[in-house]
Amino acid sequence: EMAGAPVYIVHLSSEAALNQVREARDRGLPAFAETCPQYLLLSIEELERPDFEGAKYVFTPPLRPKQNLPKLWDGLKSDHLQVVSTDHCPFCFADQKTLGRDDFTKIPNGGPGIENRLQLIYHHGVNSGRLSVNRFVEITSTTPARIFGMYPKKGIISPGSDADIVIWDSAALHTISAQTHHMRVDYSMFEGFEVRGNVKTVLSRGEVIVDKNEFLGKSGRGRYLKRAARGGAWQ
Repeated sequence: EMAGAPVYIVHLSSEAALNQVREARDRGLPAFAETCPQYLLLSIEELERPDFEGAKYVFTPPLRPKQNLPKLWDGLKSDHLQVVSTDHCPFCFADQKTLGRDDFTKIPNGGPGIENRLQLIYHHGVNSGRLSVNRFVEITSTTPARIFGMYPKKGIISPGSDADIVIWDSAALHTISAQTHHMRVDYSMFEGFEVRGNVKTVLSRGEVIVDKNEFLGKSGRGRYLKRAARGGAWQ
């Protein structure tokens, strides 16, 4: 407000912080915020797991008491939260997280999650009735593209846009597990979570790069994306 500039709050995790964003937006300020699956589905009790398992849930911001979870879902529905990200920052439990077994300050700060973002938000958002399918697409694709200056090149299926398309199987059942995920980390924060809805095929610029859980993309096919200083969401 003092600088006359937009602000984007990352990894919002509590009702108190959400209230600050809501008040700013109600005053017409260009304030935007995101949250992450861990803050929508997990709580501070995870840190109390025995046998040092709680170290898997050491990251910043920390997990909050359970009463914050429904408030964040309400924020996504009401558009006071505009994006769901992950803050993906994994460290293996066996040889990295355990460095802090005798000293909390030495526990690497971060956790994995990028692979399961869509599954978790679709299952616990759309399947539960908290979010519409359209809202699911907005918070995971369209709005991020707008905010970060990539729209309409990204974030929409339209003539002239990149043909980046996810074909979604809304009936697919999946159990999240470190035994089957593709992330290079030996645990999942959502181990054992059962979800309905999963990626079937992914196209990048019209080329199939994922099909039936197999990555088919080729090294070097990426392209630099020049972004606008301010996307449409800032206006």
